[in-house]
Amino acid sequence: MSVSTVSRALASPDQVARATRERVQAAAAELGYSPNPVARSLRIGRTSTIGLVVPDLENPFFTAIVKAVEARARAAGYSVIVTDSEEEPENEPGLVAVLRRRTDGLVLASSRSDDDTVRAMVGDTPTVLANRYVPGLPAVTADDADGAAQVVAHLRALGHRRIAVAAGPVASRSGRQRVLGLRAAAERLGDVELVELGSFPPYYSGGAAAADLAVACGASAVVAHNDVMAAGILGRARDRGVHVPRDLSVVGFDDSTVATLLSPALTTVRVSNTRLGRRAVDILTGAIEGRPHTAGPGAPPHILAVELVIRASTAEPRS
Repeated sequence: MSVSTVSRALASPDQVARATRERVQAAAAELGYSPNPVARSLRIGRTSTIGLVVPDLENPFFTAIVKAVEARARAAGYSVIVTDSEEEPENEPGLVAVLRRRTDGLVLASSRSDDDTVRAMVGDTPTVLANRYVPGLPAVTADDADGAAQVVAHLRALGHRRIAVAAGPVASRSGRQRVLGLRAAAERLGDVELVELGSFPPYYSGGAAAADLAVACGASAVVAHNDVMAAGILGRARDRGVHVPRDLSVVGFDDSTVATLLSPALTTVRVSNTRLGRRAVDILTGAIEGRPHTAGPGAPPHILAVELVIRASTAEPRS
């Protein structure tokens, strides 16, 4: 057969007769032939690779996003290059610059850079933001404000009136939305006082530092930026002899794998990181391949609903 017929039979099998396709595939199997992805990328002008930037691969929330992105991308015929900015906004432009040269598009998960920096560093490369929104770029986000409102309503129903808030990094968009949501819910209810303890590193150590302040301010409950910080609060409370939830109720965000491994099990806001990752890949591959009906640059963010999962770390205050 001619080279062009064999090529069509392997690359576009629906364009050749069935008998021809089967003969080519049988010969390829006998020879142990497999297409060269580098050569294919040169021919079609694409690498069939997408880049993913996350703030912290040690955080189970982002690990789950990586897994979801890789699975969805693989099903669509793409490989993934993953890189970690280590929670440092200044690392992101350099990482993105490298990925732009090696990939067809980018997923930026919870980018810590400001809006102008994000737009500048991605340029004209197809890009989707996950768990972050920048006007002008496609995005998939969680309804953090609603999650915060659910937390305040739950704690108030238990009888808590003085609630401490341990915020995450100042650069975290989701963290800001959660704090704003907590404030709005407390103001709307009128009889709940929020004590904002400040911003802390989104790690176990940050939660441990916040726990001392929560106890000192006399709050009967504390809301942490994420589940990892909540774990630090639980650990420090245990070390100090503060009983959770009798003396201090604790709430996290994300419902990562950490939440059910803690003792007591953590009440937290479930954010579907799997859906975040899958949806981001769907939008990105649609943009790369020019498929219609995908979210364009001016489209509003795709907002995913969240759910409060009540476990043993919250209860009525002792008083």
